Amino acid sequence: MKYRWDNRYLHWGVTAFLVIAASILFYYGIFHMNTLVAGIKTFLGIMAPIIYGIAIAYILSAVVNFLEKSVVYPLLVKAGVKLEKRGHRITRWICVISSLLFLLVVIYALVMMILPQLIRSIMNIIYSFPSYVTVGEQWLNSFIEKGWDMDADAINMLNQYSAQAQDYLTTNILPQMQSMLKNISAGIFDVVLFLKNFLIGAIVSLYVLADKERFVAKSKMFAYAIMPEKWANMMIHAMRFTHKTFGGFISGKILDSAIIGVLCYIGVTLMDMPYAVLISVIVGVTNVIPFFGPYLGAIPCILLILFIDPLKSLYFALFILVLQQFDGNILGPKILGDSTGLSSFMVIVAIMIGGGLFGIPGMIIGVPVCAVIYAAIWNLIGHSLKGKDMPEAEEEYLEIDCLDPVTRKPLPLKKEAKPAKEKKEPDGFFVKLWNALVKFLLALWLILKENIMKIIEKIKKGDKK
Repeated sequence: MKYRWDNRYLHWGVTAFLVIAASILFYYGIFHMNTLVAGIKTFLGIMAPIIYGIAIAYILSAVVNFLEKSVVYPLLVKAGVKLEKRGHRITRWICVISSLLFLLVVIYALVMMILPQLIRSIMNIIYSFPSYVTVGEQWLNSFIEKGWDMDADAINMLNQYSAQAQDYLTTNILPQMQSMLKNISAGIFDVVLFLKNFLIGAIVSLYVLADKERFVAKSKMFAYAIMPEKWANMMIHAMRFTHKTFGGFISGKILDSAIIGVLCYIGVTLMDMPYAVLISVIVGVTNVIPFFGPYLGAIPCILLILFIDPLKSLYFALFILVLQQFDGNILGPKILGDSTGLSSFMVIVAIMIGGGLFGIPGMIIGVPVCAVIYAAIWNLIGHSLKGKDMPEAEEEYLEIDCLDPVTRKPLPLKKEAKPAKEKKEPDGFFVKLWNALVKFLLALWLILKENIMKIIEKIKKGDKK
C-alpha cells in the first residue's frame, strides 16, 4: 500500500516542535537565568569581531559610496579607462581600503590629540597641588592673624582627620590592594581584547564592504525562500526604514558633532582658554550622545579649567550653554531634521534604557532603535485601524467622545452646559481708581471727624474751667 503524504502533518509537526522548543527555552530562561546570560555573553564575546566588522562596514558604507560615485569613477572616466567587471572589482577594493585608512587616520589623530594634552593636564594638576595647599595655608593664617583663636580647633581637626585617614588606609585601601591590582590587570586585558577584536573587525569589514550588494541580495533570497511573499515584502520594507533611520541619524549626528567640535575650538581659542584642543575634542565626541552628551562633556572640561582659572571656567560654561542652544535649535534641526520622529519624552526614555542596558553605545543607538520600534508599532496600529475602516489620523482622536458604530466616524466630545451667569459690565480702570479714592477719603474723614470732635470737647471743657 502506497503511503500518501499530507502537508497538514508537516505543519502540525513543525508547530508542535516549535511549541515544545519554546516551552523548554522559557523554562530554562526562568529557572537558569544566570547560565543563560553567561551563555549569551560567551556567544557575543565569540562573535565580537564579526559584530565590530559589520558595524565598521555600516559606518564606512556611505564613505565608500561617495568615493566610488564622486571621486574614483569620474577620475577614471576622464582618464579614458574602460571599466569592465574586473575593473569594477578593483575600483571597489580601492575605495574600501581608502575608506578604512581614512577611519584609522581619524582615530589615530584623535588619540594623538587627546593623550598628550590629557597627560599634560594631569601632570599640571599634580605639579600645581602644592600651590593649592599653600593657598589654603595662607587662607588659614589670615584667619589666625585676625585674632581668632583657631589653634586648638585646628589641631583637633588635624588630629581627627589624620586618624580617620590612617584608619581608612589600614581598613579599606590596604586590604583591597590585591583586588585593585586584579581590576587594573582586567582593565588592561579588556583594552587588549578590544584592540584585537577591532583589528579583526576591520579586516572583516573589508570583505563585507567589497560584497555588500551580494550580501543584501542573498538576504532577500533567504527572506522570500522561508516566508510568504507578503511577509517578505513587509520585512524588506522594515529593513529599508531601519537603514534610513539609522543611517540618517548616525551620519547626521557625526557631522553635527564635528561641526560643534570645530566651533568649540574656535570659541575657546578666541577666549584664550587652556587645553583648547582637548576641550574641543571632548565636547565634539560627547555631542554624539543625544540630549545628555553636551553636558556630560562640559562637566570635566569645566573642572579642568577650574583648576587653572576659576573665572574662565564660568565663561566656558556660559559659552557651552550658548553653543548647545545653537546646536539644538538651529544646527541640529538643519542637519538631522525629523529623522527619528520621536518626542523629547521618548528620546529621554530611549537614552535612559539604552544607557542602562548597554552603556555609552546604548545611549547612542538607543534613539534610532526606539524610533524603529515606535514606527513599527504605529504601522501595526494604523494597519489595524485601516482594516476596521476607522480614521488613522491622531488629530481626529483628540476631542472625541466615541466612534459612531454605524458610520465609524468620530463623534465630538459632549460638554456639559453650564448655567448662564449674569453679565456684569466691566468697570474701567479710572472708575475703579475713583471708587477706591472716594472710599479712602471717606475713611479718612471719619477718622478726622472723631479726632476733631474730641478736640472741640476738650476746648469747651477748658473754657468752662
